[in-house]
This record gives sequence, structure tokens and C-alpha cells, in this order.
Amino acid sequence: MKLEQLLAFQSVAELGSLGRASDHLHKTQPAISQSIKQLEEGLGVTLFSRSNYRLELTQSGRSLYQQTLRVLNEASSLQNMAKHLSAGNEASITLAMEASYDLRGIIPLLSNVQNQFPDTQIVLRQERLTGALGALSDRHATVCLSPSGPEHLLDTQFTTHYLSSGSLVNVASSQLLSRHPNLQTSAELINEYQIVIQDSGKYSGDKKWGIQDGQRCWYVNDFATKKMLIESGIGWGRLPQYQIQKSLNTGELFELNLTDVHTKITLDYYLFKIKDEPLGPVAQVLWDQFITHTFN
Repeated sequence: MKLEQLLAFQSVAELGSLGRASDHLHKTQPAISQSIKQLEEGLGVTLFSRSNYRLELTQSGRSLYQQTLRVLNEASSLQNMAKHLSAGNEASITLAMEASYDLRGIIPLLSNVQNQFPDTQIVLRQERLTGALGALSDRHATVCLSPSGPEHLLDTQFTTHYLSSGSLVNVASSQLLSRHPNLQTSAELINEYQIVIQDSGKYSGDKKWGIQDGQRCWYVNDFATKKMLIESGIGWGRLPQYQIQKSLNTGELFELNLTDVHTKITLDYYLFKIKDEPLGPVAQVLWDQFITHTFN
């Protein structure tokens, strides 16, 4: 069985005659007829009824026609992927991103790249705290999107580009606040559970950000779980503002206005890549779109 035989079968089945298939495929009628005959011999079935003026599919031919379309579609995809790779384009690129970032701002950019390079798979790898930088440093990501302090901006292994800012807000539910009607300091919450996101990276070491000595903690791996626990009254902690604005508006959550800690902290998000390693064609297009786009 050859692809040219399947193409001949498809054309005759859809166009109804050897002549039309010949014109469509730019081959002679005897060549089309020979391809069909060889395919029938190879498959051991009769594909067309030849009793009428117009060639009509047999019952076996109708069943095999649908399968032929699937095979030809897969072959076309294979050929397109081969052309894509032979042009130097990547089979996939990975964007590691910190879980607190509002993904909605970059969806148009990702969509543009996917439309331009449909055969490159875009992998979004969600990490926590320093995990995105760790994934990039370990070459598990092509580029990364992460908040950064000066110590990382000065790291000579990275090229960076500022994207936008976001906020983490210290919040609790009415259930927790009812247990502390005159709450003023974080010290008064030491026996309540602070819900803390675990770092998926390696840059934090033993440092625990925003946790006071002796504080009871629950550790989680994603903000959705953290938000659910805080809304249920089990604990308190910081959540991305864009994720909780509706809950703040409806009274499911309340900002914790404490005298000894900031209610809201601002994170500056940067795009990172390895400085001395050139990006592939698709990743470079993605990078270029990021650095020319205006983020609000």
C-alpha cells in the first residue's frame, strides 16, 4: 500500500470518475486505474462497482474510504511536522511561570505564536515561588516568567525583561475574624493556621517568607487549594488579588489590616532566558512578542 494509491482512491471516490481524478492529481487515467487495481489487490477487496457509468464505492469501499481519510490526514500532519522541523523550528517550547501570575494578560501572545507555528507545542509549566527560575536554570524550561528581586536581576546567567506588576493580599474569612474581634497584629494569629504555598524551586533555601517564629502552618501546592482553605475559615494568608477580588467584593474574604505586616505586597514580574544560549526560532518569536507588548 502506497500513499499515491490512497490518494487515487480518495480522488476517484469523491469525484466519481477516472477522468476527473486524473485532472485533479495531474496523472494519466491509466496510472490512476493501475493505482486503484494495485490497492484492491493489496487489500484483497473490491473498492468500486464498475457496473454503472459512474464509479461507485462498494460497501467495503465505503468503510475503507473513511479509514483512508484518517490515514491521509495523519500522513499530511507527518509531512507538515517534518517541514516544520527541517526549517529549524522547535517541536515544543516550555514556558515556566510563577503560579501567582495572571495568565490572562499573555493569552493573546501565546495564541499568536500558536497560530503562526501550529506544529510547535507550547507547554505551560506552572511553578511556585522560585520554581520557575529553577526550571529555567536547570534547562527544563525555554523561558520563564517569575517575580524577581535585585539578587536575581543581577545574576549574570539571565537576560531579563520587565512585564508587569501584581499584588498579593493578606486575607481571612469572617469565620476566622470572628474568633479575633479585636485583631491588630500577626502575633495574635500565631495559633491559627497560616496557609503557605510550598516552593517548587531551589532558590529560597531555608528561608520562609512572611512566616513568624512559632507560627502554625498548613502547606499547599496551589493557590486554588489555599483560597479554599482560607475561605473555609481554616486559616489565613496571602493570595493574588486578581484571584480573590470577587471574594473580597462579596464578603467571602476580608483584607487583614495588621499593624506589624503589610496588607498588600507588590510583585514585579519579569521574563527570563539564559543569557548565553540562543533561542530557537519559535521561542525567539515568543520572546520578541513579550518584549514589544505593552502590559497594563
